[in-house]
Amino acid sequence: MLEAKSNLSRLVEAVEQGVEMEIIIARNGRPAAKLVAVKALPTEQRVGVAKGLFKVPKNIDACNQEISKLFF
Repeated sequence: MLEAKSNLSRLVEAVEQGVEMEIIIARNGRPAAKLVAVKALPTEQRVGVAKGLFKVPKNIDACNQEISKLFF
């Protein structure tokens, strides 16, 4: 654990670059954690993904008071 604390940035770099596939961190001689690279996150655009697929009705707020009462 002490070695991992002292060398964390070096260990993360080794995993990121593929030098190590995983690094097991032990506490008192027992495995406690595994350091692995995060797979690349999708670069797809998430905001606005339903744009044009949903039309907000003009009366969307018509029942707000009734819905509010359901929560109390």
